[in-house]
Amino acid sequence: MTPNSGRVTAVRGSVVDVRFDLQLPPIRTLLRAGANDEIAIEVLAQLDAQRVRCIALTSTQGMARGMAVRDTGAPLQAPVGPGIVSRMFDVFGQVIDRLPAPTKVHGRSVHRAPPALATRSTRSVVFETGIKAIDVLLPLETGGKAGLFGGAGVGKTVLLTELIHNMVGRHHGVSIFCGIGERCREGEELYRDMRDAGVLPNMVMVFGQMNEPPGARFRVGHAALTMAEYFRDDEHRDVLLLIDNIFRFIQAGSEVSGLMGQMPSRLGYQPTMGTELSGLEERIANTDTGAITSIQAVYVPADDFTDPAAVHTFSHLSASIALSRKRASEGLYPAVDPLQSNSKMATPGIVGAEHYRLAQEIRRTLAQYAELKDIIAMLGLDQLSSEDRKVVGRARRLERFLTQPFFTTEQFTGSPGKTVSLKDALDGCERILRDEFKDHPESALYMIGPIAEAKGKPQAVASPAGEVEHAAP
Repeated sequence: MTPNSGRVTAVRGSVVDVRFDLQLPPIRTLLRAGANDEIAIEVLAQLDAQRVRCIALTSTQGMARGMAVRDTGAPLQAPVGPGIVSRMFDVFGQVIDRLPAPTKVHGRSVHRAPPALATRSTRSVVFETGIKAIDVLLPLETGGKAGLFGGAGVGKTVLLTELIHNMVGRHHGVSIFCGIGERCREGEELYRDMRDAGVLPNMVMVFGQMNEPPGARFRVGHAALTMAEYFRDDEHRDVLLLIDNIFRFIQAGSEVSGLMGQMPSRLGYQPTMGTELSGLEERIANTDTGAITSIQAVYVPADDFTDPAAVHTFSHLSASIALSRKRASEGLYPAVDPLQSNSKMATPGIVGAEHYRLAQEIRRTLAQYAELKDIIAMLGLDQLSSEDRKVVGRARRLERFLTQPFFTTEQFTGSPGKTVSLKDALDGCERILRDEFKDHPESALYMIGPIAEAKGKPQAVASPAGEVEHAAP
């Protein structure tokens, strides 16, 4: 047995025990086994003076007791450098886009400490997205973390993809898409769409697919974050980091914890969930040299926002965008629920007094409409007072104005995508609240860009979920 090598003593699925007679490798060290080093395992615990317990990052098929294991002497490495832009990688930094291996890259450990508090920037700058519902009601923060919360099929991935499209044209930084537990179909579609949209030259994609072992899915987020830190700290560029889906990072950690024999916590989650999530989220920060702005899709199990995974994720975010299944079923896309969503940037000191006043008035109008819905369902619209009917008319028109055709769904809807500046979005909302459009049918405001398009839209277009014609007398 050569120095710095060991032998497998036990294999239980993805858990591998290895004995080292000379030198015990530190925790998080990457070990390699197999004829061509094709099996990768990571040290997670030191059992005694000679044995370590590891989790496999690849399939353990073909592994047996007594097999030689090589200590690489370093943790898992992610490729960083100018050559990674426009490429697609797996958790090991190997290209998966069928193109030649990149040049001008070197490896960097995926395990890094968050930036020190002294190096962090304290300025709060709004990150404009070109999506009306977000920019008006839930402004995002440059260097902040925003979460897209929602169950299956309410539009999280579509909204993320649209944000990538809008960001590349609007912000001259680099975008990194991290797919944690992604379906291979989604990864292939995203790559093709980004290439066709011409935004691939400013993007890096990292995928840990759904069929990969939990150890690989658990580390792919760290690999993507290491690449993002390179652009922020070494090239001094702003980075947009999109993570789909942060719940699957927690889920992979839960699987690893169960395989390692740890006692489960509430609802079967790992007892170290808070620590593991913090270790990832705290590295996403705004420093003096650049900013990593992160937008993360968060799957909410059974639409239960009290689930521990959702609760722990909430605590790290500067903005929470809740996607509503009810709004999606009514055709109101993006299906953002303004009453369940919030942003810490929506204060007069950051967005300005006028924007804040308008956002509060929109929320108040939509909240009043939500309270009146039960009365309308039981007694009908005619039983409401004149003032309440005006509120309903404004709210329904606001709901439709806050919908928007997306570039990433053009092939399905046939409607060209649109980005809307914050100034145009605020102007449209204010004019609706002043009842300038009370004589226009609601359908005229559905799926448009700026408010000026409402006057030129054909009247025959149907509005979703029925329409209250001339709700305001």
